[in-house]
Amino acid sequence: MRIATFQRLVVPAMCLAGAAALWAGPTLAASPEKFQTELSGQSQVPAVDTKGSGTAEFRYNPTTHKLSWSISYKDLSSEVMMAHIHSGAAGANGKVVVSLTKKGSMENPSPIKGAATLTEDQAKEVMSGNTYVNVHTKDHPSGEVRGQITPPAS
Repeated sequence: MRIATFQRLVVPAMCLAGAAALWAGPTLAASPEKFQTELSGQSQVPAVDTKGSGTAEFRYNPTTHKLSWSISYKDLSSEVMMAHIHSGAAGANGKVVVSLTKKGSMENPSPIKGAATLTEDQAKEVMSGNTYVNVHTKDHPSGEVRGQITPPAS
């Protein structure tokens, strides 16, 4: 009698719960986070006198650690040599965390688009709020425009 009751009540309930979990699973996964920053010469350290400006847009998936970007710029003094995400709070310079351009490429037209799967350490650093993006040019090899990355609050 107990086994029959178990089979009639508990087994169907478990099946329904499993089906509900499978159906809801993809919707419960973390959705990509979008954030952006404005790029200017005044944000460089030290500040750069330039007419150049830009916008860096990011999309980050915390489940897969995939970061994608689109870096738009205009009116820079010379051709873009490279772009990076660096560690460092506003007003400080730091090491490169993620390269946003292909190493050695002299072809970096606006917008610079790409994606990378971050390591756990890179993901923590980028999402900490203590990183910045900057665009390096031939005339300003240390960076012509920069913007502090402020990811959305989790």
